[in-house]
Amino acid sequence: MATEKTFTVSGTATNADGTVKVRFANDLVARIKILNKNNCTNINLVELPRAMTKMEALQHLQTLGITAGDAGFAVANKLAEKARVAKKGEVKIKATRVVSASKTAAAQEATA
Repeated sequence: MATEKTFTVSGTATNADGTVKVRFANDLVARIKILNKNNCTNINLVELPRAMTKMEALQHLQTLGITAGDAGFAVANKLAEKARVAKKGEVKIKATRVVSASKTAAAQEATA
């Protein structure tokens, strides 16, 4: 089973074309330099209290109050997208019949 990647920095930034995106990184300074180089504006990155998955980081951003304007919209949309992906991975199992433990033990003794 694959483990989810974790990040120590999360936040939002506006691209040169005006779209606001949620960003994740592990190095705050390097990420800011890259965003500045790509002409991004309104860079709002925060260091997370611990290494977090994208879902946890998005929830943390909401608790910090990033809920208004385009940045809040981007965070809410990304959180909804991650929730859909997580829900899609769930497996539903339908039980067709239940066998009691005493019947199972008796059947094992009979075959031994």
